[in-house]
Amino acid sequence: MSAHPDRGLSRVLEDFGPTLLDLVHGDPRAAGEIGGVGIHDPHDEQHYPRHAVVLGVGVHGAGEIARLLRNLAAHGAAALVVRGPVGDSEELASVVAETGVALLALTRGASWAQLAAMLRTLLSEGDIGEASGQTLGGVPSGDLFALANAIATLMDAPITIEDRRSRILAFSGRQDEADAPRVASILARQVPERYVRIHEEHGVFRELYRSEGPVHIPPPTVDGEVALPRVAIAVRAGDEILGSVWAALRKPLTPERERAFQEAAKLVALHMLRFRAGTDAEHRLRADLVTTALEGGVGAVEALGRLGLVNQPTLVVAMGLQADEGEDHAHLTAERQRLASALAVHLTAVQPRSAVALLGDVAYGLFPVPGDSAHARERALQVASNFLQRTGDRAGLVIGIGSVADEPSALARSRANADRALRVLFSGRAAQRVASIADVYVDALLIELRDLAVANRDELSGPLARLVAYDAKHNAHLVETLRAWLDAFGDVITASASVFVHPNTFRYRIRRVAEVGEFDLRDPSARFAAMVQLRLMGMDDGGDGGGDGGGGGGGARSADTGSTAASSG
Repeated sequence: MSAHPDRGLSRVLEDFGPTLLDLVHGDPRAAGEIGGVGIHDPHDEQHYPRHAVVLGVGVHGAGEIARLLRNLAAHGAAALVVRGPVGDSEELASVVAETGVALLALTRGASWAQLAAMLRTLLSEGDIGEASGQTLGGVPSGDLFALANAIATLMDAPITIEDRRSRILAFSGRQDEADAPRVASILARQVPERYVRIHEEHGVFRELYRSEGPVHIPPPTVDGEVALPRVAIAVRAGDEILGSVWAALRKPLTPERERAFQEAAKLVALHMLRFRAGTDAEHRLRADLVTTALEGGVGAVEALGRLGLVNQPTLVVAMGLQADEGEDHAHLTAERQRLASALAVHLTAVQPRSAVALLGDVAYGLFPVPGDSAHARERALQVASNFLQRTGDRAGLVIGIGSVADEPSALARSRANADRALRVLFSGRAAQRVASIADVYVDALLIELRDLAVANRDELSGPLARLVAYDAKHNAHLVETLRAWLDAFGDVITASASVFVHPNTFRYRIRRVAEVGEFDLRDPSARFAAMVQLRLMGMDDGGDGGGDGGGGGGGARSADTGSTAASSG
């Protein structure tokens, strides 16, 4: 096992170097715990996790590397990885010393995508779950890299742990002591096809999967290249083959080491089963932690800590999906789950510490937002809009964004505001598909005001009630006339054009509004009261259902007609 911290840069270099990574400059011990993996993109605004390992894809030259190192220092990054080789440069050594950002080099031929995947796998161990880590056989549960190193120590040989398709799940250190085929396998995270084919032709896999003990494989020769001998053993869970463990040998195994190898395979099986079972359990646990955090109670701080979101501003993203007419409930539930999973992938790609859970009909995301509130809100809107663009034109899919929570107790308010924004979007009162509560605050207030009027069984009264009653009795258009006049700020030409009548006719109607409604059109308070009532009247009863927002009732009731005001607008 590694003696270094589970998420430290020293651990990364011990597990991946020198096969994949070389330390060019810097002190890995000074980096502290790594917070995640970021990819540098010069054409986009950068948002890295704190203490991130940043992959500088396409970054070359001492000048460009030095500029990026200084930029990453401002973001609190731990290390920068660039494509090797990196020439000996006093300038870079000086910049690394100045910034404290370590500089690493990725071996030529290695894949950036594979490096990112392996780093995230290594760093994600223990991300959530029990506050204190569990161990199996003295190795952190599910940590296949630590287990590979432990087996390598027992066997005195470099180790790989592979799945049924010969994909490299984890590997030990000391791979430089192996051979070219092993190095190629590590770089591609997959055993090369030509070697897999040779093993298949010689019945290696057939013997491996039916044998209980280690299988010794003579060194194959490909294109005149002789590899080291191998010893492999299948990893089993009952009758199921989970994968295999391979050691590259420079000397034969002793009987004691053969027995140790056989026992190690049983331990690998426990870790692989734990990892597989943990995937579903992690989703359930994550949903529980997100729920606890959103409630904002005494357990919120611990939940945020286990999600890795403590001590950083966070806002709540709420995604809702309305059903199409006649849509099957089971299909809708499956679609919501699929979209929630897609949202989780999207948010974690932008901010690795994001967390998403489907609670009822709404998918809630906890999205870390460094910076000031206005910038955070714009960033969240951009990320949510990009997600909706990627999902296509799925009707009824909308996203509401809450307020920034600077402390755990404020998350409940952020969720409530995200729900309020979501409800406005469901009501159709906003033309867009994504909105923050700051964008639709007034509409949210109007919806809640209508709910209050319905709950109190309030009746429409005053000038507007008289106008509604007159229109109903005489088939007139006084309410429509008043609304057009108010919307046009009293401009008769504009107002008359909006309702397609002659200006003189409109002037006559607006005088009748004042007479019938006993309405002083010069009074600002009277105009404001009429505008609020007209807004409530114009709300669609059935348009704001769905999600956590639910469906509200109608507007205030008319004193004269007994009908809801919403139905008379």
